Amino acid sequence: MNLENFKNKKILYISVKTFNYELEIANKLRELGAKVDYFDERPSNSILTKGIIRLKRSFFQKKIDGYYRNILKKIEFKKYDFFFLVKGEAIPSFFLAKLKLLQKDCTFIYYTWDSFENNSNALSILHFFDKKLTFDRLDAEKFKLEFRPLFYIDKYKNIKNIKKPKYKMLFLGTAHSDRYRISNAIVNWCTKYDFSAFTYYYMQSKLVYFLKSKFDTSFKDFDYQKLSFTSLGIDEIIKYYEDSLIILDINHPNQKGLTMRTFEALGAGKKLITTNNEIEKYCFYNSNNVFVIDRNNIDLKKIFFESNFIPLSEEMLFEMSISGWLKSIFTENDSSFWLNN
Repeated sequence: MNLENFKNKKILYISVKTFNYELEIANKLRELGAKVDYFDERPSNSILTKGIIRLKRSFFQKKIDGYYRNILKKIEFKKYDFFFLVKGEAIPSFFLAKLKLLQKDCTFIYYTWDSFENNSNALSILHFFDKKLTFDRLDAEKFKLEFRPLFYIDKYKNIKNIKKPKYKMLFLGTAHSDRYRISNAIVNWCTKYDFSAFTYYYMQSKLVYFLKSKFDTSFKDFDYQKLSFTSLGIDEIIKYYEDSLIILDINHPNQKGLTMRTFEALGAGKKLITTNNEIEKYCFYNSNNVFVIDRNNIDLKKIFFESNFIPLSEEMLFEMSISGWLKSIFTENDSSFWLNN
């Protein structure tokens, strides 16, 4: 299916809320001409609800089931060409079984931007889907899924590259695992060589910080004054990107799939420092644009900070874009395209 073939396709789309990426996907599908009914995968996005769903989903099962019965009532008399699920951490099996009966001519598509190690519930529902994809190469191999990395939204490609950016290095991200230790070490290195750096650590709430500081050893050295409890909007992020030369990406230690930040940085024409050495296996990897560090032995090179970004081809930029991503999701997908070997 080419991009023009999205026109008038009816899509039922369910996804967890993730920094408004779910809305960007729905809006892009509509922009391409599809008719989209979107529902949040979770019945609530409170910190308590998210925590219970991840740790002990059965405690919240009654509310989850009621939420999905209500969705079934809303769509009972509609017909869809596609059902598209992203992540699958809360959706119950009875809903998928009922949907199969109601939507006999509908193609069921599953995609995850989380590893199955962090979201084991998804494994129990994969058999409902006609097409199954993951952003994680290792999970794709292990569970026999199609491999499709993430994307950047259109606003990143249109970022202006300032000749003399305000910051040499930029880190924006949620505070978790060893991110503070790594980013702080890099900031100190930048200071030593008179390279300007800016960091923004987002924390969901003061309660979450309190719990992490008590039970997560990686937070024992975290400077509370550097935390922000307000998430940055897309326009604020774009402004920071415009003012920066290099973007720092620190993946979760238990996650090997490339982050959204990876594609946003390269799509914006920015150089990337990352802790994820998996990137060296991807076709767009270029040591001039991407510098891989060992999270336990950080060793940076001045020349990387002083050289210019080598532009990617228009073909590659399209494949990395949200439009290229959707084309792969809803049509034939060539997993081997993304890897060097």
